Amino acid sequence: MTDTARLTDLAIRYGFIVLLVGLVIFFSVAAPGFAGPRSAVFVFQSVAITGILALGVTCTLVVGGFDLSIGAVATSALMLSAYVMVVLEMSAFAAVLACLVMGALVGLVNGLLIVKFKVPDLLATLGMMFLLVGLQRIPTEGRSISTGMTLPDGSTAEGTFSAGFLWLGRHRFDLVLEKLVPVPVVMFLAVGLGIWVFLEMTKHGRLMYAIGSNARAASLAGANVNRYKIAAYMISGVMASIGGILLAARLGRGDIAGGTNLLLDAVAAALIGFAVLGAGKPNAFGTAVGALFVGILLQGLTMMNAPYYTQDFVKGAVLVLALMFTFALSERVRKGGH
Repeated sequence: MTDTARLTDLAIRYGFIVLLVGLVIFFSVAAPGFAGPRSAVFVFQSVAITGILALGVTCTLVVGGFDLSIGAVATSALMLSAYVMVVLEMSAFAAVLACLVMGALVGLVNGLLIVKFKVPDLLATLGMMFLLVGLQRIPTEGRSISTGMTLPDGSTAEGTFSAGFLWLGRHRFDLVLEKLVPVPVVMFLAVGLGIWVFLEMTKHGRLMYAIGSNARAASLAGANVNRYKIAAYMISGVMASIGGILLAARLGRGDIAGGTNLLLDAVAAALIGFAVLGAGKPNAFGTAVGALFVGILLQGLTMMNAPYYTQDFVKGAVLVLALMFTFALSERVRKGGH
């Protein structure tokens, strides 16, 4: 390998990590307080929910698909959990169970549309997104859900969010004698580890990668391609529901606009993951780092008082540059360019 090729390989593998470290150093200098432990915890808290959604998207990317309905599923879980507890006056367990079942069913329908009815994944999940956005507004006529609200039939919603449910979004674990680590952060790390182990260390995960690489070859080798694709979308749906549950527990109300940016941030994290360590493919570790990168970027911009309307532009620019850098250099190395 020539010196140029070796440098190119190092740039592909570690360029994004160097960029991430450089970003942390820059904000630590430019934004007073950014390097503090509370700021770090806030970054993790801000990315925990979108990171969980992004891990679900990663599973669909692994099998060669893509799920655009995750933001709508998360918001539907947010509204459904609030409806079950506040309007139907049922328990937190019932609310969580209903949300998880809803997410799995949405994923199942997405998978069936794609593998049985041959609807392209982008169109199937985009249609599901619009369906859920409309469906979640019907029971309350487009209003958010909170205790004491007037329902469409004229009655009053008297149920409340249980303390156990709110614990999921608001409790903090001790870290060096301070309550700093929120439950959603712990769940994000646990889910990330679980998805990483599943994709990288199990037969099923390896088969999913094989399907994403060449579905026909995987089928000839004996893999049930359709079943694995459906399973990937069901995992994505459940992950999105978990994100919605955590968001509802943090907000303490069914905010109809609570999941506005979840889709874009989750997709950005999953796609940025392609550039981490030069993977050039969807992977759980890269997705988690991508979510962290987005959180650091937004936290730093916020602490520097950057206008809110510039944040999506910056995220988009970083995403485009990261993917362009990764795939352009990877293709160069593949062809043996110098």
